[in-house]
Order: sequence, then structure tokens, then C-alpha cells
Amino acid sequence: MSAPTAERTAALPLRLAARPPGWDLSADVCVVGSGVAGLCVALHARAAGLTVAVVTKVRVDDGSTRWAQGGIAAVLDPADTPEAHARDTEVAGVGLCEPQAVRALVTEGPGRLRQLIDWGAGFDRDASGRLLLTREGGHSADRIVHAGGDATGAEVQRALVSAIHADPGITLVEHAMVLDLLTDATGRAAGVTLHVLGEGTEDGVGAVRARAVVLATGGMGQVYAATTNPAVSTGDGVALGLRAGAVATDLEFVQFHPTALYLGPGARGQQPLVSEALRGEGAILRDGEGTAFMAGVHPLADLAPRDVVAKAITRVQLRDAVPHVWLDARGVQGLTGRFPTIVARCRAEGIDPVTDLIPVTPAAHYASGGLVTDLSGRTTVPGLYACGEVACTGVHGANRLASNSLLEGLVFAARIGQSLAGALPPTAPAVPPEPSPSGLLDPASRDVLTTAMSTAVGALRSGAGLAAAGNRLDGLACALGDTRPAPDSWEATDLLTVARALTAAATAREETRGCHWREDHPETEETWRMHLDVRLDEDGGLRLTARPVGDPVVPAW
Repeated sequence: MSAPTAERTAALPLRLAARPPGWDLSADVCVVGSGVAGLCVALHARAAGLTVAVVTKVRVDDGSTRWAQGGIAAVLDPADTPEAHARDTEVAGVGLCEPQAVRALVTEGPGRLRQLIDWGAGFDRDASGRLLLTREGGHSADRIVHAGGDATGAEVQRALVSAIHADPGITLVEHAMVLDLLTDATGRAAGVTLHVLGEGTEDGVGAVRARAVVLATGGMGQVYAATTNPAVSTGDGVALGLRAGAVATDLEFVQFHPTALYLGPGARGQQPLVSEALRGEGAILRDGEGTAFMAGVHPLADLAPRDVVAKAITRVQLRDAVPHVWLDARGVQGLTGRFPTIVARCRAEGIDPVTDLIPVTPAAHYASGGLVTDLSGRTTVPGLYACGEVACTGVHGANRLASNSLLEGLVFAARIGQSLAGALPPTAPAVPPEPSPSGLLDPASRDVLTTAMSTAVGALRSGAGLAAAGNRLDGLACALGDTRPAPDSWEATDLLTVARALTAAATAREETRGCHWREDHPETEETWRMHLDVRLDEDGGLRLTARPVGDPVVPAW
């Protein structure tokens, strides 16, 4: 294996074409995103006495966090240990987890969960008042807390939004799409440009000036035709970071949730999630003949790590030429009370999980990679932080362990808060950006992009398919032009940027590891136990660099 250092691709934009800002506001810290990561950062920054502007693409109570059916993993049982949680995390991550990041997650997680409870979040408890702990795929112990059975995300979002609304030092900018990073004369982050419907100039472009910027924009699931992610998850944060010169890593590791509700062959966009907590309570995956096929695949059977389950389902679908398999939850005790959201969603589609098998299929769910950060959430661009799914702290490696995502947001938001509480530099004026490639993708091409990604860069990949997808994406990049600047063209362009970077990394990694499955390279290779860092060069071309696990990439700033 020769480590890749470059990828020949068509040039991607280094700025989004947009009008100059027609309005602005200022704060010490600009947080982009309103899920668990962004809102926790905002609260920690306020505790440090800093003013905060929270920019969110939707309403502040409508972030991706609220869709989370799974829970939060934390070592709360005296019989459990942080070492066991770390071991489960690293097994799922297949050799690419960063040990120091994992250690921070599992040791600091219980305290951050208790802080979330202090902020007002209520979790399910038994008759004696003790937190109910359950188990999900890949965990060796009961350590998952839930709220409302399968509505954990909604409860976490509710509690954080309530705390945000109670703080007059936080300014909310809702219905705003972030565009590009503003920098000062030294190259340090000095704010962002953004678009708010109905504000300022004709196309609503404005600016938030800040001494530090924190990206907490969530995932990039909409790069695929079918995903569990909401419509706003178009990779805006990773795309902005790449355009600003930040390094992204592990982008090829996209987790496909094994069990999205199958809605038919024409279903596109956000698909309903059928939480693996159902399997934690005894639900069983079956093929068309009724065989429980996971029993011979992994020692944990239906509770194997997500990549193992998704691959097993895909193999059955290919073997039997069927679009889905079945989840049998008929034996789960108290199904309707324990999983009200899932039961209601299934019944809305004419399926009663109490008496019927549930048709399920893998769908794009979570990006294990993102903008690479250190243990304080700092990216490779001074003044720019990243937290949550947009970031790559090294916790997840090649595959995220169930219910570690909300936990990661809690832990690393607090670490970013500690960094912000240190000496932030004085406010410095942003300098005008240098002229650079800035064409936009026609939104009409978005279906071409998502179809190419789902066909060849999905759960099962091959060299030939990846090459075809890369060529298709390069063709779209070459067609960038004078498309009217607007949210739909900005989103399409962000999707193209992350799709091309993801595809380049997936093409370069000639092995199977975690949730990256190459049918032409089916084995996991020790020589590939490394990260693939991705950045854009000064001409908009992609550059890939291999980096051993344990080697830091973020310089001190």
C-alpha cells in the first residue's frame, strides 16, 4: 500500500458566490448549530461570561438532536467501568479510535450527563427513582439512559432550549444558513457570513462578527438519496471548513443505520428510524424465510456493532434480491409503552409492530469523520472550533458505537467551553476574501449527485463504482457556473464538496474497515490503520494525506 498524497479531481469552490453582507451583529462567540453540541457550547461559553450568538438553519428547537431515538451511553452502574466502555468503543472503531479522546469520553461522560440533568433533562427511572439503564448494539453492559422510551433526543433538545431561552446573553439567529468563514489579517476566524430569509439585502446575506467560531452543524446524510438525517443535514459545516482551509479526516466512514423503516422503492430524503434499542429489548432480524440470520454472524447476534449488522442485512438483500429484511418485535414486552414513537410511525404506514413484522433496510445515518479537532475542539484553522457530528475528535474511529454521539457532544462541548474561557484575543476586523473559484451547482443536479452517492458510495463499495461516482461528481464540478445565489444552490454546492471529498477518501482506502466496505478489498489491512486527512488546495483541488493513529494534526493556536 502506498499512502495517497493527492487526488486528481475537478476544482471545487473556495467561496460560495453571494452578495456582500448587508447587515451584521457581534458576539464574543458565534455558535453555528442548535443541537446538543451547539447549545451545550453556548451554555458553557455563557458560564465563562462570554456573549454568544447561536446561528441555526431552522428553529432553535428543531435541530438534529431531537430526532435521536437512542439514548446516551455513560458508566453509571457500579458493576460497569470506564475501561469496559472504552474497550467497546475501540472494538467498534476497528483500530482507528484515538485513545486519549476515547478516555476523555468515557471518564468525563457521567459527569456531563449529570450536568444535563441539572439543566433540566428528565430521563426514564424505575420505581425507586434510579435511572433505567439499557443496552444497545456493541455494548457489553447496560449503560444507556433514555427519555420517554424512544424520545431521548426530543427531551434533551427541550431542556437545552429552555436553558438557552432563559439566558439574555444568548442571541438567536434562526432560519439562517451559514455560508463562509470570515478571517482577520492573521488568518484567524473572525466570524461567519450567513443568509437569513427576509433580512438585509435582497438575498438576505449578513455577518456575525466574533472572537471565536464554533461549528456544530451536524451531519451530511442528505448527500445520499435515503438517510435518517433531517433535510437540513447537507454538510454545510464540513464544506465551510474545507473552503476555509481546515483539514477533515475519516470522511469515508459513513455509518448506515441497519434499520430504517422501508417505505418503498421510490422513497428519498429522510427515512424513519427504527431504533436498535428495539433489538436491545429482544427484537430479532429475519430474512424472507423467517430465519434469524444474525445468530451465525457475530457473538452478539442482533446486538452486534452497527457496521456488522448493516453488512449482514445488505448481504441478505443481495443474496435474495430483495429491498428489505424484517424486524420481528412481536416478542418485545410493553412494546407500545416502551417505544411509542416507533409504534406510531409504523402504524402511520399501515404496519402494527405488535402483530406485524417491520420491513427495514440500512440508510445513511452518521458521519464518523469530519473536521479534525484536538481534545479541546480546535480545528487546524485558528479561532475555529468544531463539535458534534461535524467534528472528528477521534472518538468513533471507523464506526461509531451506539449512543456515543450525544455523549460526545456533551463532553467535547464542555472542553470547548473550557478553552473559550481562557484568553480569547480582542476582536479584530475581518479582511475581504481573496478572489477565488466560487461557482455554484444548479439545484436541479442534486438528484444526480445523491443517486451517484447511494449507488456507488453507500453501504457496499467497489473500485469501479467509486471511480464512476468520482467521474460523475467531477462532471458536476466542471459545470459549476453562474447559478443564482440562493439557499438551494448553496446547499447543492456544499453537498458536492462533501460528496467529492468523501468519494476521494473512499476510493483511496483500499480495504474494508468499520463502516467502509470495499467488495474488491474485503480484508482489514494493518497497513491501512491510519487516518486519511483531506483538504482543499489553493486551486480548489483535493489533497489527501495518510496519518498514523496517535499523530496530532492540529497545531497549537
